[in-house]
Amino acid sequence: MGKIKVIYDAVGHTLTVWLDDPSREHICEGTNDEVVVMKDINNRVIGFEVLHVEPGSTTNDLEVETFVLKAS
Repeated sequence: MGKIKVIYDAVGHTLTVWLDDPSREHICEGTNDEVVVMKDINNRVIGFEVLHVEPGSTTNDLEVETFVLKAS
């Protein structure tokens, strides 16, 4: 897997995570959980956007925790 791109929009209150190149987006599908899933032409998920995101603190920092799992 290549780079993952994470975008927080403080004005629109969304958190977008791209797992692949955003230019490969072909279709978006909404879910019942206020998440939009972006897919490529082969119906493979390449990103998702979480709606109505409000960080829990009053600072302008967005805390990110990263886990890297290696295949065995």
